[in-house]
Formats: sequence, C-alpha cells, structure tokens
Amino acid sequence: MNHLEIQGLTKRFDLSSPPAVHDVSFQLKTGEILGLLGPSGCGKTTTLRMIAGFTPPDGGEIFLEGASVASLPPERRRIGFVFQDYALFPNKTVLDNVIFALHRKKRPLRKNRARDLLALVGLSREEHRFPHELSGGQQQRVALARTLAAEPELILLDEPFSNLDAALRESTRADVRSLLKCAEMSAILVTHDQEEALSFCDTLGVMNAGTLEQTGTPEEIYLNPRTAFVAQFLGRANLLRGTATGSTARTDLGEIAIHPATDGSVLLSLRPEHLTLLPLTEANSPDDPPRITSREFRGHDLTYRVKFRNREFLVHTDYTCDYPPGSAVALAPRRPGVVLQEPGLCFRGLSPGTPRNSSG
Repeated sequence: MNHLEIQGLTKRFDLSSPPAVHDVSFQLKTGEILGLLGPSGCGKTTTLRMIAGFTPPDGGEIFLEGASVASLPPERRRIGFVFQDYALFPNKTVLDNVIFALHRKKRPLRKNRARDLLALVGLSREEHRFPHELSGGQQQRVALARTLAAEPELILLDEPFSNLDAALRESTRADVRSLLKCAEMSAILVTHDQEEALSFCDTLGVMNAGTLEQTGTPEEIYLNPRTAFVAQFLGRANLLRGTATGSTARTDLGEIAIHPATDGSVLLSLRPEHLTLLPLTEANSPDDPPRITSREFRGHDLTYRVKFRNREFLVHTDYTCDYPPGSAVALAPRRPGVVLQEPGLCFRGLSPGTPRNSSG
C-alpha cells in the first residue's frame, strides 16, 4: 500500500479560466521524498495546499495510509507543512517554538522532547536564542524540528530553501534531506529549482499549466523526457526535427540513433552533454560546416554554442575538448536522440499496453 495516493486532484478558482490544477494523480511510498517541479503558476503550490487541507479541491481524492483525508480539516490530517518564510514566532525562543507544537504531549514531557528534536537538527546550543539571532539555515532547521514535533505522517515543504543564499542553500538542503531520511519521514517538496529537485528528491513530478506531465526518478526524467516542455525545463535540451525509420532518424546532424524506435516525423531531444565536437575530416565535412560562435570555460568543462544550418546547438564537453571560437567542427551525438511526444500526435514508439497518461 502506498503511504500517500492522490487521484484526479482538480482545482478551479475562476470558472472562466482553465483549472489551476487538472486531474493530477501520483503515489508516494513510505520514506520517499517526492519533488513537484515546475514554473511559477503551474499549480504545484495549489496541489500542496489541497493535500494539506488549506485549499478545498473541486474534485479528486487524497488517501493517507489508505484512508481518505480529503474531507478532514488540516489539523486532523497529521500532515506537517514547512512554509517558505519558516513562520517562526519571533517573540519565542528556539526551544519554545518547538514546544509550541507539542501541545498533545503531557506538559512535563514537552521540554525534554523539544530538546531531543533540537539535538536531531543540530541546534541544542541555540535553544535559548530567538529566531532573529539565527542564520537562515538555522531558522529552517527550527521550522523542521517544530514540524516533526507534531509527529506528522507526511511533511510538505513549499519552496523551503528559496530565501537562502546559494552557498547556504546547498548545505541546508543536504542537512534537511539527511534529517528526513534519518526520521524515515515521507515528504513532498515544491520547487522551481532544477538542481534542488535533482539532488534532494527520490522521485520527481514535472508540472505544466496545471497538469502533471511526467513522473519518475530524476535520472529517468532527465535522460528520457516525454515532452519538449520537460526536456527544456529540467536541464537544457537541443530540439531537432527528423524523419525516423526504426531506431534511426535523418536529421540536420545526419543519420542518428533514436530511442524508442518509431517511424515518421519526429521531434528529438539531445542534451548538450550528449553532443560532442570532432575535428573536420573529408567524411564529416559538409559544404557549410558547424561553426563555434562562443565558448565558456567553466574549469572542469566547457560550454559551446555552435551554429549549423541556421540554428544554434548547445554543447557541453570536458576540458580536454578545446576549440577556439570561430572554429569549424563536426557535431556528433554521444547518445541516441530521445523521441518526444507532441500534443495531438499518436506516439508510435509506445509499446502495446503502455499507458499514455503521464500523470500517473
């Protein structure tokens, strides 16, 4: 049995506008961290608020440990919520902020339990300080300790690291992930940050315009995006047209391998690191060869922009593949191009029996 199961969740704020969330379905296993990733306005926070009980859904079901909670008020769902701004009480100490969430426990036990939780998040020495005396990362850990104090079945995190600077954001999310795993706590993270989603989450759901376009592990979604939106939102992608015959396609880059095998007109995704640059030879030199228009040195790798046949390709290589701007080169794929689904077109590459609805 799944720890959390969402079935057809739908929300419309204005009858004259498209729904903010439409028919979203997914599952969450015990101890799993799921990331809802997407641009602003895609419906991810609305989805989170419906799960928490802050926003009533217009349709769909929410099952926690097999029991429906869609009709329960927030305080009866046993779901913790970590807000973007932490929502700590400024006039209470760190210890008292955590004790506040322990109202269900007997009064003599509250202080010791709060101290245990502060020890878990590494803030025992800060228990008498006030929130304004802490760093952003420390405030985030206090908020997490207070959420854990209520002994929730599930924790929801709404852009919890967005107010931190870049250096602190990386260390804090690593700490929070470790804490969630140590507590064997199931969690859902809402974020628009691709790097955050890839490093923090066990599984991802990519949302676009209120729908869930694809779910899977970070590796699955990154390496095998289903749509052009997913390919371009999670990382960067070169999109190119081709005509497929089985496991290959004719494209501007020549005959290249594709996955999955299909026939007819296709839209393909090639990640920048799945292309490389080669010296020109008689065999790979067209009349108007690819030409490097810019080069960015990043220490351990290089990023090139390469113009070919009136379009630009982005290429990531290691530091040994070194060409100056203006060089004529050959562009070569290192992995098969991924065949993308397009709205209104039958996706011929699907094997029989494979569901076409990517929302789970």
